[in-house]
Amino acid sequence: MAYVENMTIHDADSHVMEMPETILEFFEAKYRLQFERFAAEKLRVSPELKAMAARHDDADFCAEAQAQLMLRKNHLALGAFRKEDRSRTLDFLGFTSQLVFTTAALGNYGLEATADSNLALAAARAHNRMNADFCAVDDRLLATGYVPLVDLEAAPEIAAQALRLGCKALMIPSKCPPRHSPSHIHLDRLWSLAQEAGVPILFHVGGEEKMSEAYFNNGLPRVKDFHGGEENFTGLSFMSIPVAIWQTMAALIFDGVLERHPNLKFGAIELGAAWLPSWLQFMDSAWGAFRKGEARLQNLSLKPSEMAKRQFRVTPYAHEPTGWILANSSEDMLLFSSDFPHIEGGRNPVKRFSDNMPGVSSRSMQKFYRDNFIDLMGAGLAPSLRDHPSLR
Repeated sequence: MAYVENMTIHDADSHVMEMPETILEFFEAKYRLQFERFAAEKLRVSPELKAMAARHDDADFCAEAQAQLMLRKNHLALGAFRKEDRSRTLDFLGFTSQLVFTTAALGNYGLEATADSNLALAAARAHNRMNADFCAVDDRLLATGYVPLVDLEAAPEIAAQALRLGCKALMIPSKCPPRHSPSHIHLDRLWSLAQEAGVPILFHVGGEEKMSEAYFNNGLPRVKDFHGGEENFTGLSFMSIPVAIWQTMAALIFDGVLERHPNLKFGAIELGAAWLPSWLQFMDSAWGAFRKGEARLQNLSLKPSEMAKRQFRVTPYAHEPTGWILANSSEDMLLFSSDFPHIEGGRNPVKRFSDNMPGVSSRSMQKFYRDNFIDLMGAGLAPSLRDHPSLR
């Protein structure tokens, strides 16, 4: 029995828990050694991780894979890092499709903050080969390709290569590049390429601006994250997650990117959504206050909130008040996500989301689980994948 039956659910956020060194297989030879030196600590495989990976060779452990599907997390989960297991995972989940993101490379290893943009671009290309290779085993797995914005000329070239590899969506960082806006006019080649291909531009947690380290120096012992370390979010650092996407999407709207590309969809994945209603109102307030003096705002054919509702989609966290967010934004904007196999996704994401949407109409629920994803993905989702086979 699958986790979900007799229902079409598209999962807007799932992950491959690639082993740290896996990306080296996909690096261009001229950059591999340089990358190994730069990311040596991040490429290290701990004894604990080796032990978890080895458990997938144990027959008794594998025999319990379906029964433990929603309980085993990270590298212990079926299909977390072995591509040959991921089809069984999807069968057991019952989801109709999954967008697949990396785990280790979500922030491009911090390379875009260095002076060597060539290595940052090489890492992005290696990421795209790696993710496309993992997803090639099953049409239901929709690979995301990463496109750094640090190089205005290289961005569309990397995007075109990712699409040729089979990626079904293009991911960019939500934080601003060091030297230019994400709305820079020279990036119109990137937006046009994505619009013509019919694939979305996505943001994902990991590409946001991190909270200043000074906030954590409060004279008290350092607060650990939920894994017991310091790399993931705490209650305080969680507050910084939507800041960059708030600014970047506003820049893309105010500077006319969505106006010039009205069929291009954008998605904010694993960045929460409780901020969405306020952001929509705040943009409209800025538009009302400044449009008399700004030609760029006068050139918008819609209010910023209306443009966002037309072209922007967002995944709430399961712990957020999804029904309230929907009622105060738009039923066309929200998407379901499981975050599988990350521990943050929980053991029963469908129930958690449904419980957070009391009184929501069946029409809005269908949009949340199915329709809005189809709208976001465009040509990135084959027509044969729009509905679960059991419902055709």
